[in-house]
Amino acid sequence: MNDRPTGNYEDRIADLERRVRLLEGSTGSDESPSADESAGTASPGTAGSIGYQGAVSLYGNVSWTIDYDAAATLGLDASSIAGVLDALGSPARLAIVRTLLRGPATAAELQEATDLSSPGRLYHHLRTLSAAHIVEQQSRNRYHIPPAKVVPLLVLSLAAADVAEEL
Repeated sequence: MNDRPTGNYEDRIADLERRVRLLEGSTGSDESPSADESAGTASPGTAGSIGYQGAVSLYGNVSWTIDYDAAATLGLDASSIAGVLDALGSPARLAIVRTLLRGPATAAELQEATDLSSPGRLYHHLRTLSAAHIVEQQSRNRYHIPPAKVVPLLVLSLAAADVAEEL
């Protein structure tokens, strides 16, 4: 079963359309899924499969499962992947993400939690995280991590710690 966070109707319709495109792609269509479409479950191929899952209760309950063809993973858009990794590659931005994984926060709360010296530095980092589709602005001065990104971000952190031999 592929548990996904529920969202508004537009999000749910977009997810259904993405799934249909993935199914059509797996029946021999010449169209290959885009990086956005690849966020769903794909059939494992002869190279094996890679996946992750999680059920998290930080500032809401989120479940996520993904299983993806290992060889196809190597064909995903490198610039999109590098953009996310680059955005998370700063200790200050990682501190912002870790704070927001615990729940939404205002800019003042983020500045205090991350010890950034100025609001300008904070907004610079927030723009980078927003451009990488990691952080969203909820209201004028309040930020959050979309529920669908919670488990993937925690897995990225765990995987990075594993690669750094911190586990």
